Amino acid sequence: MPFTAQELANIYNSALDFYLDKGKLTAQNIQDKPMLKAFESASGTFSGGKGDVSIGIKTGQGGGSLAGYTHDDPVSYYNPTPAKRVNYSWKEMFMGLGFTHTELKHGGITVIESGADQSTSMKEGREQHVLAEILDEKLSAFDEDYNISKDALIHGDGSGDAKSIAGIKAFILDNPALGSTGGLNRTTNAWWRNRAATTAAQSAGTGFAPISSSSTGGGVLLTFLQKERRQLKRYASGTAMRHKCFAGSDFIAAMEAEIRANGNYSLSGYRDRRTNDGSMATEEGVPFGSWNFVYDPTLDDLGLEKRAYIIDMASIKLLYMVGEKKKRCNPARPHDRFVMYQGVSDTAVMVAKRLRTSGVYDIA
Repeated sequence: MPFTAQELANIYNSALDFYLDKGKLTAQNIQDKPMLKAFESASGTFSGGKGDVSIGIKTGQGGGSLAGYTHDDPVSYYNPTPAKRVNYSWKEMFMGLGFTHTELKHGGITVIESGADQSTSMKEGREQHVLAEILDEKLSAFDEDYNISKDALIHGDGSGDAKSIAGIKAFILDNPALGSTGGLNRTTNAWWRNRAATTAAQSAGTGFAPISSSSTGGGVLLTFLQKERRQLKRYASGTAMRHKCFAGSDFIAAMEAEIRANGNYSLSGYRDRRTNDGSMATEEGVPFGSWNFVYDPTLDDLGLEKRAYIIDMASIKLLYMVGEKKKRCNPARPHDRFVMYQGVSDTAVMVAKRLRTSGVYDIA
């Protein structure tokens, strides 16, 4: 089977002998993925099960109340049933890479076969004509494509591929009272909703309108976030929360503008990092008390420059089946094709055990 134009271009771009720089190719389109990094670093595991990960939750109220009595007045009893269960289906995902032995020969690489096993070695004298490591660059591109697609899933709602995991948009909704999550109705259970300041939340009466950021009055956006922080902690029930804040570029800029207009410049910059009312952005983000608003380029890619997500990472988690995270596979080549294959599979699910400690916020 002849090479396609794309395969030929890839070989030539990696091995032509008139490039100025030897070695690694300079990446042009790799950007930070802070939300993916946060979920991966906080990810947990589950052992398996037939299709679902089930989590027990409770409302906190069973319907009883104190009632006065005197002497031999009759009293009543009730049987509280606050316990409920939410269920999330785990998903299997795969991404595979295939390339020909001929391509590797162009890069001065020999494939050594031992039965079904394939390995590579460098040809003697290859340095005279190879200016970029074709195999390394293929694997590097594969790894970045894997991260990009995983990042897209983390930001999504699962509607693009029903067989892949659903991300934060399936849990933190623009209209918090819409549909169900984990099989539990959000319309009839107000306590099973995230916080929101969006157009959809305003229209449905389930949250606030987008925030009209203004540097006057001490900063409208900063003032709103101070109030909202209390509400996000309100139902934590004393348990630890690990809030992570991810924002688009316009949301970050609005915070910076308000801080600059209302702050006092000192030797430590605009406000001290330890204050609760915000300080100027650093490489790590915009500090806001115990929170840190990190710029998430993917939100810009999705047209959500004016949005921020505040996520309780202790309540919304990414789980991998034990032994099934980024599982490598190296299939044997077909008997009639000189090709190499590599692949990665994940078995994972995103789950939520509390929603009202997380929120989505837009600026007008």
